[in-house]
Amino acid sequence: MGPMSTPRTPSDLDPAIAARLKRSADGLVPAIAQQYDTGEVLMLGWMDDEALHRTLTTGRCTYWSRSRNEYWVKGDTSGHVQHVKSVALDCDADTLLVKVDQVGAACHTGTRTCFDADVLPVSQ
Repeated sequence: MGPMSTPRTPSDLDPAIAARLKRSADGLVPAIAQQYDTGEVLMLGWMDDEALHRTLTTGRCTYWSRSRNEYWVKGDTSGHVQHVKSVALDCDADTLLVKVDQVGAACHTGTRTCFDADVLPVSQ
Protein backbone atom coordinates (compact mmCIF):
# COMPACT_ATOMS: atom_id res chain seq x y z
CA MET A 1 0.00 0.00 0.00
CA GLY A 2 1.45 3.37 -0.99
CA PRO A 3 1.28 6.64 0.89
CA MET A 4 -2.16 8.16 1.13
CA SER A 5 -3.08 11.61 -0.06
CA THR A 6 -2.71 14.46 2.41
CA PRO A 7 -4.01 16.80 3.53
CA ARG A 8 -7.44 15.24 3.57
CA THR A 9 -9.25 18.49 4.08
CA PRO A 10 -8.32 22.10 4.78
CA SER A 11 -8.09 22.73 8.50
CA ASP A 12 -8.88 25.54 10.89
CA LEU A 13 -6.22 24.29 13.30
CA ASP A 14 -4.51 27.23 14.98
CA PRO A 15 -1.57 28.07 12.66
CA ALA A 16 0.75 28.40 15.68
CA ILE A 17 -0.02 24.79 16.65
CA ALA A 18 0.15 23.55 13.05
CA ALA A 19 3.58 25.14 12.61
CA ARG A 20 4.94 23.20 15.60
CA LEU A 21 3.76 19.74 14.51
CA LYS A 22 6.29 17.33 13.02
CA ARG A 23 4.23 15.02 10.83
CA SER A 24 5.05 11.71 9.18
CA ALA A 25 5.50 11.56 5.40
CA ASP A 26 1.74 11.01 5.06
CA GLY A 27 0.89 14.08 7.16
CA LEU A 28 -0.03 12.27 10.36
CA VAL A 29 0.98 12.49 14.01
CA PRO A 30 0.57 9.53 16.39
CA ALA A 31 -1.87 10.25 19.20
CA ILE A 32 -1.66 8.19 22.38
CA ALA A 33 -4.93 8.02 24.31
CA GLN A 34 -4.47 7.73 28.07
CA GLN A 35 -7.09 7.49 30.81
CA TYR A 36 -6.79 10.87 32.55
CA ASP A 37 -7.24 9.74 36.16
CA THR A 38 -5.42 6.37 36.24
CA GLY A 39 -2.68 6.88 33.65
CA GLU A 40 -3.72 3.68 31.83
CA VAL A 41 -2.54 3.73 28.20
CA LEU A 42 -5.60 2.91 26.11
CA MET A 43 -4.74 3.06 22.43
CA LEU A 44 -2.77 4.69 19.65
CA GLY A 45 -4.50 6.52 16.83
CA TRP A 46 -3.42 8.93 14.10
CA MET A 47 -4.33 12.57 13.64
CA ASP A 48 -3.75 15.10 10.92
CA ASP A 49 -4.30 18.83 11.39
CA GLU A 50 -8.07 18.59 10.90
CA ALA A 51 -8.47 15.63 13.28
CA LEU A 52 -6.51 17.53 15.92
CA HIS A 53 -8.60 20.65 15.31
CA ARG A 54 -11.82 18.65 15.73
CA THR A 55 -10.46 16.97 18.88
CA LEU A 56 -9.51 20.31 20.43
CA THR A 57 -12.79 22.05 19.55
CA THR A 58 -15.37 19.31 20.15
CA GLY A 59 -13.99 17.61 23.26
CA ARG A 60 -14.27 14.21 21.52
CA CYS A 61 -11.33 12.34 19.99
CA THR A 62 -11.28 12.43 16.21
CA TYR A 63 -8.77 10.25 14.41
CA TRP A 64 -7.75 9.57 10.82
CA SER A 65 -8.39 5.94 9.90
CA ARG A 66 -5.55 4.76 7.70
CA SER A 67 -7.44 1.57 6.79
CA ARG A 68 -10.74 3.28 5.91
CA ASN A 69 -9.11 6.49 4.63
CA GLU A 70 -11.57 8.68 6.57
CA TYR A 71 -12.05 10.58 9.82
CA TRP A 72 -13.71 8.80 12.70
CA VAL A 73 -14.90 10.07 16.05
CA LYS A 74 -14.18 7.50 18.74
CA GLY A 75 -17.46 6.10 19.97
CA ASP A 76 -19.79 7.29 17.20
CA THR A 77 -20.58 3.72 16.16
CA SER A 78 -19.53 1.74 19.25
CA GLY A 79 -20.69 4.08 22.01
CA HIS A 80 -17.19 3.81 23.53
CA VAL A 81 -16.61 7.56 23.66
CA GLN A 82 -13.41 9.36 24.58
CA HIS A 83 -14.11 12.66 26.36
CA VAL A 84 -11.00 14.82 26.02
CA LYS A 85 -9.53 16.22 29.24
CA SER A 86 -6.24 17.57 27.80
CA VAL A 87 -3.94 17.35 24.78
CA ALA A 88 -0.17 17.76 24.96
CA LEU A 89 2.68 17.65 22.45
CA ASP A 90 5.81 15.73 23.34
CA CYS A 91 9.18 17.51 23.47
CA ASP A 92 9.88 16.83 19.77
CA ALA A 93 6.35 17.88 18.68
CA ASP A 94 5.94 14.60 16.81
CA THR A 95 3.54 12.77 19.16
CA LEU A 96 0.33 13.80 20.91
CA LEU A 97 -0.77 12.65 24.35
CA VAL A 98 -4.54 12.87 24.65
CA LYS A 99 -5.82 12.41 28.18
CA VAL A 100 -9.39 11.19 28.02
CA ASP A 101 -12.23 9.86 30.09
CA GLN A 102 -12.88 6.57 28.29
CA VAL A 103 -16.43 5.21 28.26
CA GLY A 104 -16.35 1.45 27.73
CA ALA A 105 -13.70 -0.34 25.70
CA ALA A 106 -10.98 1.61 23.92
CA CYS A 107 -9.88 -1.26 21.67
CA HIS A 108 -11.83 -2.34 18.60
CA THR A 109 -11.56 -5.91 19.93
CA GLY A 110 -13.77 -4.95 22.87
CA THR A 111 -11.07 -4.79 25.55
CA ARG A 112 -10.46 -1.82 27.80
CA THR A 113 -7.00 -1.15 26.32
CA CYS A 114 -5.24 -2.18 23.12
CA PHE A 115 -2.14 -3.11 25.16
CA ASP A 116 -3.27 -5.97 27.37
CA ALA A 117 -3.61 -8.98 25.06
CA ASP A 118 -0.06 -9.64 23.88
CA VAL A 119 2.45 -8.86 26.61
CA LEU A 120 5.94 -9.83 25.46
CA PRO A 121 8.51 -11.49 27.75
CA VAL A 122 11.33 -9.28 29.01
CA SER A 123 14.66 -10.74 30.13
CA GLN A 124 15.95 -9.30 33.37
